[in-house]
Amino acid sequence: MRDPDLTQINPSRHLLIAGPTASGKSALALAVARAQGGLIVNADALQVWSCWQVLTARPTTADEAVAPHALYGHVVPGRPYSAGDWLRDVQALMGQRLIVVGGTGLYLTALTRGLAQIPPTPPDLRAEADARLRQAGGLEDMVRELDDATRARIDLRNPARVQRAWEVLQATGRGISVWQAETPPPLMEPDDCQRVLITADRDWLAERIATRFHAMLDQGALDEVRAMLPVWDSQAQWAKAIGAPELVEHLQGRLTLAQATERAIISSRQYAKSQRIWFRGRMKDWQQWCAGNAAVRRLHGE
Repeated sequence: MRDPDLTQINPSRHLLIAGPTASGKSALALAVARAQGGLIVNADALQVWSCWQVLTARPTTADEAVAPHALYGHVVPGRPYSAGDWLRDVQALMGQRLIVVGGTGLYLTALTRGLAQIPPTPPDLRAEADARLRQAGGLEDMVRELDDATRARIDLRNPARVQRAWEVLQATGRGISVWQAETPPPLMEPDDCQRVLITADRDWLAERIATRFHAMLDQGALDEVRAMLPVWDSQAQWAKAIGAPELVEHLQGRLTLAQATERAIISSRQYAKSQRIWFRGRMKDWQQWCAGNAAVRRLHGE
C-alpha cells in the first residue's frame, strides 16, 4: 500500500467525512490520521453501542493502534443516547484536531448547523410512547396529537420522528418546531472544518455492501447477535443495528441463515438509500468525492 495523496486535505482544520455505509469512510479517515495526525471521532449512531463490534464494522484493534479513536462502543445497551448526547461528547474532545467520520446525517448536521437544546424525555413518557407506537393505529394517533407547525415539517411516515416530536410536545408543552427555531450556533463553523461527502455509484456500493456483510459473518457477527438474545428488545435503540433483527430471526428458527443474510443485505442497501437522500437534501454545500474514482482510491491508500 503506497502513501495516500493528501494534497486535497487541509491538515490545519478539522476534517468531517460523511458517506453511505460501506463507502470507505473509515479507511479514508485512518489514512488521513496516519499521515497528518488527529483524533478519529465516530459519527455513526450504530457504532456507539458496546455490544456491536463486528456487526457495525467498528474500527479493529489494529486500526486503533494506528491512530487514536473516540466515541466508538462507549454506550451500553439500555442507556438512552441522542444526537444531543453525541454533540456534548464531541464538545468535550475539542481543543485538538478532530477527524469526524460517519454516516449518521443527523449527527453531522447537528455538528455543523447546531442542534436545538431540547430537554431529555422522561423515562416513563418514553415507555408510554413506545407502547403506543406498538398498538394498532398508534402512529396515526400520535400524528393527530402533534401541533400544526410540527406536523407540517416532519416526515409523518417515519415512526421515530413522529414519536420524538410527540414526546417533546408532551414533555415540554412546546412543539419541536419551536425548539428548532431557537437552535444555538453550531459547534463547528464552516471556516473551522473541511467537509467531505463520499458519493458512490449505486451498483458499486451494492456489491460492497454484500461483500462486507458476508465478511462480517465470517468474522463473528452471528456470535455477537447470539450474545444479545437474552436481552433482545426489537424496539431498543441498540437493536436497530443493520442485520441484527434478521440474524435474530435466524437464531430463533424463523429464517435460514441464507434468508437472513439476503434480508440483511437488502436492509443495508435501503439504509444506504436513506443516507443518500439525507445527504442530498441537507449537505449540498459539502465537497463531493466519488468513492469509485482514482483520486479517492489514492486517498484510501489503495
